[in-house]
Amino acid sequence: MNIEQSVDILRSLVTTSLTVSSPILLMAVTVGVVISLLQAVTSIQEASLAFIPKVTALGITMIVVAPWILRTLMDFTIEFLNRLPEAAR
Repeated sequence: MNIEQSVDILRSLVTTSLTVSSPILLMAVTVGVVISLLQAVTSIQEASLAFIPKVTALGITMIVVAPWILRTLMDFTIEFLNRLPEAAR
């Protein structure tokens, strides 16, 4: 395996991991900002008010996005395993 193959595999790995994690992270940030604005407007500083909606939204997001995440990770794994014999040379 030469350096170009190693860098290409690493780039593909980082791109796939960022792609897979982005919907969950974006939902967490969006819900966090909305709840923070709501707390600032109403002057309610309850910790569970921020926690419960965020956990609910993330759970729903993970259920909805899980098939796409699984398909993306399977495609990456298949591509990596197909490239493994040429990397071993």
